[in-house]
Amino acid sequence: MNLVTTVLLISLILSLVLAIVAFWLPQMNPDMEKLSPYECGFDPLGSARLPFSMRFFLVAILFLLFDLEIALLLPLPWGAQLTDPISTLFMATAVLVLLTLGLIYEWMQGGLEWAE
Repeated sequence: MNLVTTVLLISLILSLVLAIVAFWLPQMNPDMEKLSPYECGFDPLGSARLPFSMRFFLVAILFLLFDLEIALLLPLPWGAQLTDPISTLFMATAVLVLLTLGLIYEWMQGGLEWAE
């Protein structure tokens, strides 16, 4: 067996063992003492649970996607040194077109508008 097969086999076995152990472990039932926030012995003045904006979450995910696009395009200048740089250019253009279409779709659906 080569190294890749060995690593994949070990990962699969470890994942299965962890899933089985997690299934057999008892369920934890936390009480109200464990769920309440600790504020140095004082009773909490307000709720420790703050509301979360789903709009912010969507914008953050979109930022990560387009940041990943830039990270994928950074090694593009070294692709010009390959034996067939035209295919590298076509693949990079396909990635850019796909992500630009995704950006246009999000824009048209109103995913980039902060106010609702």
